[in-house]
Amino acid sequence: MEPYLIKTLIPALLAFATGVAATPLIAHYLFTFRVWKKQGGKTTLYGGTAEEFNRLKGDGEVQTPRMGGLVIVSGVFATLALLALGSLLVPVGLLNDLSFLSRSQTWIPAAVFFLGALVGFLNDFYDVTHDGKGLRLSTRLLFITVLSGGIGYWFYTKLGVTTINLPGAADLSLGVFIIPFFILFSFALYASGVIDGIDGLSGGVFTAIFTAYAAIAFLGEQYDLAAFCAMISGAVVAFLWFNIPPARFWMTEVGSMALTLTLAVVVMMTDALGDGHGVLLFGIIGLPLIATVASNVLQMSYRKFTGKKLLRIAPLHHHFEAIGWPSYKVTMRYWLISMVCALLGVVTSVLL
Repeated sequence: MEPYLIKTLIPALLAFATGVAATPLIAHYLFTFRVWKKQGGKTTLYGGTAEEFNRLKGDGEVQTPRMGGLVIVSGVFATLALLALGSLLVPVGLLNDLSFLSRSQTWIPAAVFFLGALVGFLNDFYDVTHDGKGLRLSTRLLFITVLSGGIGYWFYTKLGVTTINLPGAADLSLGVFIIPFFILFSFALYASGVIDGIDGLSGGVFTAIFTAYAAIAFLGEQYDLAAFCAMISGAVVAFLWFNIPPARFWMTEVGSMALTLTLAVVVMMTDALGDGHGVLLFGIIGLPLIATVASNVLQMSYRKFTGKKLLRIAPLHHHFEAIGWPSYKVTMRYWLISMVCALLGVVTSVLL
């Protein structure tokens, strides 16, 4: 057990250290090239001015650099590169044992992470250079459809995943419909990326979630996947170090797309493949993300049927700001809720 624990923890520490070390260079680039929107403010889905959002966040959009997720990407890339190089140079012993890239557990989530980061980077780049107009939503959704559809097909045909594990009852058999299920699940998680809206908020939430799934994978003896999730957590903590209010930069799509799409894969891999209940447990562990998406859906639905707003502003964390909560209070309470949900999810995984 101890070697596996070391294998899980070392990548987290390495990702944190390399992410922090890379930040001065990344920050220099972001500030030197003025990587922020040149004009603040947003419009609503109905074409009007998003008055509440602009009141709360409009000024910050032209003062705070975007693409802070590059810190996370750099931490992950450097960790994978260093461990791969170490195992290549010293093919026996500790350095070799620390390598966790494996076809059965981590190739797919690693590929998804970097592909998501690449498309997120392109979106952020165009967002900054084209007056706040990033990649079209239809383009991003097409990318997610193709990527998640391909992974869902791989799960179904190559790995034989056809069910969602349920405790104490027959498993939910989806058959070939596991593919559209995974596509929709990826869409929902990508939509939750808007939680990157207050300094420090997304970093704390994603750290808690990936740490919980690292523990779940570890308990399910998916040690490579556990090390991968721990590495992600370490890289996000490096970003969070510089994102605590006042934030030096925002995560934006280069980070949120990479994290949300990777999380979708991790959740699925800790389900039937790991003989666990990763999907079911997401209802507990991912509650802050679920609330974020649900608040947007409820706001739009209520507005459509009544012509009025259910919340002052959606998603939910901005609503709390709009009714007078200081942003740091919203962030801290989300962190606390995320930690409690993560702990409850891990404990539940043991009991199931």
